[in-house]
Amino acid sequence: MTDIVKQSAIIPEQLLGSRLDSALAELFPDFSRSRLKTWIQDGNVTVNGSVVTKPREKVIPGQQIDLNAVLEAEVFSEPQAIDLDIVYEDDDLLVINKPAGLVVHPGAGTPDGTLLNALLHHCPQVEQLPRAGIVHRLDKDTTGLMVVAKNIATYTALVAALQARDITREYEAVAIGVMTAGGSVDAPIGRHPTKRTHMAVNPNGKPALTHYRVAERFRAHTRLRLRLESGRTHQIRVHMAHLGYPLVGDPQYGGRPRPPKQASEQFMQIIRGFNRQALHAIRLALVHPRTGEMMEWTAPIPEDMQQLIAVLRSDLKEHGE
Repeated sequence: MTDIVKQSAIIPEQLLGSRLDSALAELFPDFSRSRLKTWIQDGNVTVNGSVVTKPREKVIPGQQIDLNAVLEAEVFSEPQAIDLDIVYEDDDLLVINKPAGLVVHPGAGTPDGTLLNALLHHCPQVEQLPRAGIVHRLDKDTTGLMVVAKNIATYTALVAALQARDITREYEAVAIGVMTAGGSVDAPIGRHPTKRTHMAVNPNGKPALTHYRVAERFRAHTRLRLRLESGRTHQIRVHMAHLGYPLVGDPQYGGRPRPPKQASEQFMQIIRGFNRQALHAIRLALVHPRTGEMMEWTAPIPEDMQQLIAVLRSDLKEHGE
């Protein structure tokens, strides 16, 4: 079970000029330095009401520090020989096509068998890096492309590029409902006020921007292409549900399937049997930190989503709009 941490403190005189992560270790001794550093980098720490994501930031006496984070069990991770679908690899980074069902980080309820465990086996040097070099994550049942750094210089550069919105991440999704046009959702996302494992559009949350366009319309569903400007937890899933077009199969935000009239038995079986969010990270583009070369990768839509799209197309062809 996870708990919400909400704590505040004022920087005392003796911490003048200290790094933020060092100051937090003094002020909040119940939490490990590595956990506090991760919370800073994840935007869970504010200084005088402003989010600060750099652990090296110097603090000044009198500043108010607020922690607002999810407390999960810290797990010591062992290398494990888990197959990885590696799309690209060099001395600095690797790009992985993550399958559905693979958890990215160990945590409460998932102590091992994760992508992080696989990375520690594949390239042991990432043990020295924050999050084992994992720059951004995908939800357990979201498929597609992720970039992982293999050294600290690359990790630092990629995290900075991600924060500067210089890494392009595009997704394919299938939503419930027929959307008339594309657009953007600019709505902050924070922890759900009552459901602790859910996120929600929340005026007190972190800024989140999602662009989407209609790729294909069906009788009661829409295939979308989406691009992230930020990387909040469950961002696409929350934003699409907020618009009233939740993703097919989403166990947390999707709601009931809404099949069109006269849908075939095959259609019903596939829609009802699609038990993960229909979301796939299809394209990743970035400037290589060492070479300065613009690089781009794509990952084919997984078989279950291809089957879903095929039955939606067949239904539209049979019944028309």
